[in-house]
Amino acid sequence: MTLESSPVRTDWTRDEIAALFDLPFTELVFRAAEVHRANHPANQVQRSTLLSIKTGGCPEDCGYCSQSAHAETGLKATKLMDPRAVLQAAAQAKDHGSTRFCMGAAWRNPKDRDMPAIVEMVKGVRAMGMETCMTLGMLTDEQAKTLADAGLDYYNHNIDTSPERYGEVITTRSFEERLETLEHVREAGINVCCGGIVGMGETRGDRVGFIHALATLPVHPGSVPVNALVPVKGTVLGDMLADTPLAKIDDIEFVRTVAVARITMPRSMVRLSAGRESMSDATQALCFLAGANSIFTGDKLLTAGNAGDDKDAALFARLGITPMAAECKVELEAAE
Repeated sequence: MTLESSPVRTDWTRDEIAALFDLPFTELVFRAAEVHRANHPANQVQRSTLLSIKTGGCPEDCGYCSQSAHAETGLKATKLMDPRAVLQAAAQAKDHGSTRFCMGAAWRNPKDRDMPAIVEMVKGVRAMGMETCMTLGMLTDEQAKTLADAGLDYYNHNIDTSPERYGEVITTRSFEERLETLEHVREAGINVCCGGIVGMGETRGDRVGFIHALATLPVHPGSVPVNALVPVKGTVLGDMLADTPLAKIDDIEFVRTVAVARITMPRSMVRLSAGRESMSDATQALCFLAGANSIFTGDKLLTAGNAGDDKDAALFARLGITPMAAECKVELEAAE
């Protein structure tokens, strides 16, 4: 596949992004579909699997997260999984058609004593021929280099929401600290996976700010996960949305967000992540039309439910979508 020869913009203004959001819905989706087909194989979607390798007990106070020690969800904290168990799960994911295996640990940041086990996981999954992704919280420069030396393909570190809304969602880690980790990851030569969550009671202006923050990074993220909040009782946002259900994003606005992400970050993989299990097939189809080309497969994400392999296979068959093979993946950062 040949990418567009035109350079990728990283100088989007908020006014330009707001104007995209304000387009008539069909016009916006049409433009996003054109951008998608100019930069990616049509009707192909990447399948990834996400595994929680260390669950619960995180000291961060992220208002959406059931794994936060500040939440009262009854989730039991666990220790870091044995690498052998992780590799067994990766082998099963590969058997079910996943080409990328993502591993997440509920830490503020990994301890240096944890790094040898993490390195073993990365090397083992890569040896299976799968792409590797880790999300471990904040990283030091040295930890990022260690992961790069192990061959890590992607590091996920979401900005979550707009810079202005951020402090209302999280207080134990600043927006600037998230950007600092992204810089460590880029400097180490690891591809960035970075997105966030919508449907947290934010305004459209916040969604504009969220996309703007991603689309003006020095290099666009190779992967952009767009999550729809899964409200969990016992979390700040889960309890808040239970009382104010109208704060939840509607399907049309979610598709608009996907479309604007595709237009402003044309070569990124835009992933439908959390919240997909509650979306109709029609909503997911619109998201694929608007440029989403990656999903998480399986029955579970880190702690939230997911659509499941059988349901995804049936949807792909109905829509004529082909699972993307590893060699068909667009390498954003190399392309730029």
